[in-house]
Amino acid sequence: MLSKKTKYGLKALTYIARKKCDHPVLISEIAKSENISQKFLESILLTLRKNGLLGSKKGKGGGYYLIKEPSEIKMAAIIRILEGPIAMLPCVSLNFYEKCDDCPDEDKCAVHSLMIEVRDNTLKVLENKTLGDYII
Repeated sequence: MLSKKTKYGLKALTYIARKKCDHPVLISEIAKSENISQKFLESILLTLRKNGLLGSKKGKGGGYYLIKEPSEIKMAAIIRILEGPIAMLPCVSLNFYEKCDDCPDEDKCAVHSLMIEVRDNTLKVLENKTLGDYII
């Protein structure tokens, strides 16, 4: 299940992408339009800025803007930044692998095998979709 942080991050990014304007978008505008707490949204946008998806401008006319074209921002990258691993279990994670304490042999574990299939299919979707695909 996606956290509210990730859900709101996706909503904010699509809002900014839809604006297609030459000036940064105000946090208050995004928060009001998408019904997100402004304080919570500030934290989310800061995380996205620190991870290279957004730029920001302070002062009058300030706000946030996309650094890349929406068609260059993969959904998998957004999810990893805001949510962490895409895999449901650490033993099948490509980027955050950890062996399960209760599993003597991953190769014989039915849960492990199932979660690899879930991970692979989820990644197939997220790596082939971009922010640009969801600008309506």
